[in-house]
Amino acid sequence: MARIFLTGGSGFIGASLATRLVERGDEVLGLARSGAAAAKLEHCGVTPVRGDVLDVGSLEAGMAGCRLAFHVAGVNSHCPEDPGQLLRVNVEGPQNVIRAAAAAGIDRIVFTSSAASLGEAAGTVGTEDCPHRGSYLSVYDRSKHEGERAAFATAGSAGVEIVAVNPSSVQGPGRKGGNGALIIALLNGRLRAFVRTHVSLVDIDDCVEGHLLAAERGRDGARYVLNGATIPSEQALEIVAGLSGIRQRVAMVPAPVAGGAAALVEAAFRVGGRTSPVCRARIRTLLHGHRYDAGRSERELGLVYAPVEDTFRRTIAWAVAEGLVTRPLPAMAPRTGGP
Repeated sequence: MARIFLTGGSGFIGASLATRLVERGDEVLGLARSGAAAAKLEHCGVTPVRGDVLDVGSLEAGMAGCRLAFHVAGVNSHCPEDPGQLLRVNVEGPQNVIRAAAAAGIDRIVFTSSAASLGEAAGTVGTEDCPHRGSYLSVYDRSKHEGERAAFATAGSAGVEIVAVNPSSVQGPGRKGGNGALIIALLNGRLRAFVRTHVSLVDIDDCVEGHLLAAERGRDGARYVLNGATIPSEQALEIVAGLSGIRQRVAMVPAPVAGGAAALVEAAFRVGGRTSPVCRARIRTLLHGHRYDAGRSERELGLVYAPVEDTFRRTIAWAVAEGLVTRPLPAMAPRTGGP
């Protein structure tokens, strides 16, 4: 049994990772910024430690006696209400965690970065070693790229081992936001239009397994793309429709139209003093599309990815069970009649 420190344990990835660590018998201490986060950690069997990734003192106190840390915390939004805060959490946060880990005597940190940090050029396949295109699609992309570079530099100067994992879009049961919200919208008949692009995703269970394998087998200073599938957006929609039994046409909107519509929606929300959930940065990201090669994680970590159909099937079943789908799905209807 190991004593492990975890940040971001109340989030989508972090909660699943926390559950796995507890199930295998580890003692897990989790950073909690609020009472609600602390309650969620306790529900997972984690001992909450009140603090913040921007407060080095609280991090050092929480890490006392730990030998391994998972830094999962971060702000995940292409349309943030406070871009400055996003940058502070995603860039300064990793540096603070690493400095605190060095002071606490922690041997190794597994850092949850993002495939967005690769910065692959449009139309190319992103790998751990591809050159960055030199521009950003969003402040989120910038934060993940700068945060990862800062994390590796800080770990090198502090003498702490660090391994980064770079998940693509993480999907599966429990994901309500981001691309998960698009799946739920499609199931409810509310996704009327989309864009032609390529989407890359990784199952939540495979993402968690990638974290565990990175801690065990990852090379110090290396990063590992976690990606189970890259498929055209039309194919993704067809798979979800086929598994659920829905018959609904989703119009493919030309790129200029999508960009113009996002600008109008963003402006309308800004006039009302609100932040739009559909902003130009999100549309730019969708139109750019992402293709990722996860070969290194397979070769060096031994990670085996689930078929994308399994991820979508489990997501649909979860959304129905949670009451998030408001109309009957033909393929999910209970059978009647004979055996």
